[in-house]
Amino acid sequence: MTADTSASLRRRLVEQLVDGDRLHDADVRRAAETVPREIFLGSAVYKPSPPPGVTVWTPVHRDHVPADEWLRLAYENTTWVTQLDGVLAEHASDPVAGGKPTSSSTLPEVILWMIEQGRVAAGKHVLIIGTGTGYSTAVVSEIAGEADTTSIETDPDAAERARKALTEAGYAPTLVTGDGLLGHPGGAPYDVVIAFCSMRHIPYGLLRQIKAGGALLVTVAGWGFGHGLVLLTHDGDGGATGRFLPGYTSFMMARSHDRPPHGPFELLPGEERPSRIDPAQLDDWSGRFVAQLAAPSAERLGAGAEQILLDVATGSQARTGPDGSGGWTVTQRGPVKLWDAVEDALAIWVSHGSPHVSGFGMTIAPDAQRVWLGDPDGPSWALPI
Repeated sequence: MTADTSASLRRRLVEQLVDGDRLHDADVRRAAETVPREIFLGSAVYKPSPPPGVTVWTPVHRDHVPADEWLRLAYENTTWVTQLDGVLAEHASDPVAGGKPTSSSTLPEVILWMIEQGRVAAGKHVLIIGTGTGYSTAVVSEIAGEADTTSIETDPDAAERARKALTEAGYAPTLVTGDGLLGHPGGAPYDVVIAFCSMRHIPYGLLRQIKAGGALLVTVAGWGFGHGLVLLTHDGDGGATGRFLPGYTSFMMARSHDRPPHGPFELLPGEERPSRIDPAQLDDWSGRFVAQLAAPSAERLGAGAEQILLDVATGSQARTGPDGSGGWTVTQRGPVKLWDAVEDALAIWVSHGSPHVSGFGMTIAPDAQRVWLGDPDGPSWALPI
């Protein structure tokens, strides 16, 4: 491995992103051409098996592959999982069937695009939630400066791994190990907060750490596996508003916002009726997001005509299936009529032309958070807080 080879691969990746209209800012481009991503992959990553079927994660160790192959891997515009079920890839030796990714190096395209969208610039005071491998923290340090970069990671093993990588790469930002949803009041106020994890709602204490006119870029998600990346601006009066951005950005859920664990479940008898909508609408990126707004406490399972919604807190259930005549039936049980709420929300969405998530916006007030369709006076849904 030589520095020239690493540098040439970085330039090639940046050129691809510029040609693909995903990278525009000169400072972000310079940072991307400077930060050596291979250092932040550490000594191993998990490589997934191709679909379909259960994903098998195979640890790939840097010392077990040729140096040029590891470099090519590092500069693929790909997300590499670095931790599975809490186990770092460098501590794994055998393939793992199934498993839940718990830390990763997100594909550079998304990281760099988000840093650009968050308006990170020299002299801006920036908080990163979700240090992960440390790559995004290094890029922000290059742009804003180390003294104005703070990064927080909830997982102690991942945090220590990132700390070592940042030191090796020559960066010394402020690093914090703790719950990113609490922010870091000791460094506040911030001009920019970027979250590289998903949240069900924005913790209000986090918003209070942002300057008036400052930006918060975060993926709003939930247990229905809908995702929308929103850019919010602090209004200086205790609230914030903004719009969801184009594209299809998703991140792992912040651990304290993740769905509650449950064991095997039984689909119980309930009230059956015809469904007013095609359940496959929940397979659409934006349709799934709308359904999640309508039933925020429900975990979504299934696909196509056979959708399943489970509300662990209330025991409510909804399941759909074909009726044999080209339509669909839904069976509901429990105090919350999950499918009724989903049907109503999707009907509104369809009546407005079934827009992408970027057709939505979000408003935060001290006592409520809502996502709205079209404009702030349009149809809206409250987020769980």
